[in-house]
Amino acid sequence: MNPLVARSGARVREVRTSRGLSLSALAEAAGIGKGSLSELENGVRNPTLATLYALAAPLQVPLATLLADTPGATLDGDGVAVRLLDTRRSAVDVREVYLLDLAPDAVREATGHGAGVVEHVLVTAGDLEVGRSEATATVTSGGSHSWTSDAAHVYRAGPAGAAAVLTIVTPA
Repeated sequence: MNPLVARSGARVREVRTSRGLSLSALAEAAGIGKGSLSELENGVRNPTLATLYALAAPLQVPLATLLADTPGATLDGDGVAVRLLDTRRSAVDVREVYLLDLAPDAVREATGHGAGVVEHVLVTAGDLEVGRSEATATVTSGGSHSWTSDAAHVYRAGPAGAAAVLTIVTPA
């Protein structure tokens, strides 16, 4: 069994039970199947980026929490790979730092995070359209952009793909 899969599954279960949610209630709130959630919690199903983000929202936790704050933890899907580089927790906020790799023309549409969550992206290669869905910015290599991510937002790579460092700051 992959240790990260087991740790992530255990973390999902731990947070779910600490919130007093049943397996059925969380599955419904996240829009995923109850069987899939059970398999994930038992460490027999590899979590995807989309699934963990879907679970993070109703659990009201940063993605890094569900990755058991494990540097190097990698998720991918739909042409987007995300690797957790670092997590810093303080009394004020949680700061997650990720490396993003997007295949040519890959698109990741994300639902809103909690109130006050801010994302900062620094593009290291290629072109990347990012930001709130109604107000995106195209950022080229060496450029950066920040936005409040409490609403739907998007990451859209250009025809050559893109790489970026993403920092997500979540108020405590």
